[in-house]
Amino acid sequence: MKLHGIFPPIATPFDHNGDVYVSKVEHNVSKWNKTTLSGYVVCGSTGESVYLTVEEKLQMFELVAKHAAPDKLLLAGTGVESVRETVMLTNRAAEMGYKGVMVRTPHYYKNLIHTPAAQLLYYRSVADQAKIPLMIYNWPQVTGLDIPVDVVNQLSEHPNIIAIKESSGNIEKVMQMIRETKEGFQVLVGSAPTLAPSLAVGAVGAVLAYANAAPYSTIAIYEAHRQREFDAAMDWQARIARAAVLVTAKYGVPGLKHAMDLNGYYGGPVRLPLTSIGPAAKAEIEAAFADLKG
Repeated sequence: MKLHGIFPPIATPFDHNGDVYVSKVEHNVSKWNKTTLSGYVVCGSTGESVYLTVEEKLQMFELVAKHAAPDKLLLAGTGVESVRETVMLTNRAAEMGYKGVMVRTPHYYKNLIHTPAAQLLYYRSVADQAKIPLMIYNWPQVTGLDIPVDVVNQLSEHPNIIAIKESSGNIEKVMQMIRETKEGFQVLVGSAPTLAPSLAVGAVGAVLAYANAAPYSTIAIYEAHRQREFDAAMDWQARIARAAVLVTAKYGVPGLKHAMDLNGYYGGPVRLPLTSIGPAAKAEIEAAFADLKG
């Protein structure tokens, strides 16, 4: 299974009661269907998955599967702290037609599971029982654990572990994984501010929160790279740089949802304890996205 191209980890839309806004899931997916996004990741970090109940995650899996265009590859964010629940979510997603899953590194008991042995055990245990292939999800800025390249190299030998989403923004680490992992293992990135350089050193694609709000600009970078128009890719990279930082590192999901509202998608409210951004932040995002509509 090829994971080439741009995948948004889709935001979960909530209504004024805080419930999953069913019609807005269809609204957003229908608009993304009109782009050349490669597919969708459902219930990733950008989808506020840590705040969703199991029932809500399954509801989102089902809704997106229902409305996604046939050519879009469906990936589910199923990583939680325990192997048991991760496997359950993974195999339920498989039953709904999902082709792969994205599994973040467990991190709650850092003093016990920070070792390579614990990380290898977790991922191998999930992969052994999963009915569909697995993509490692490394985001050390949030989890506080950075899965080492040597561990990724060993996991790449597992027949059911096919890729990693490396969200650290560390291009040197991306290059090392590309050099050292098993042939055919795919390295994707999760940092929009370093998308073009990451593609240039060999990443095959990206899972980008920013692509929820302005997918065309990330597709433009990917297509320019694919056509070997590297100056054009870097030009687009410069154009999105400020906006990408605002809706990821600076303001996170609340900022991203505002940018989605600006661009004709439904962002809407976030789930407590997250809170909406204030007027100054909104104005900053509006200025950054002024030339990044659609």
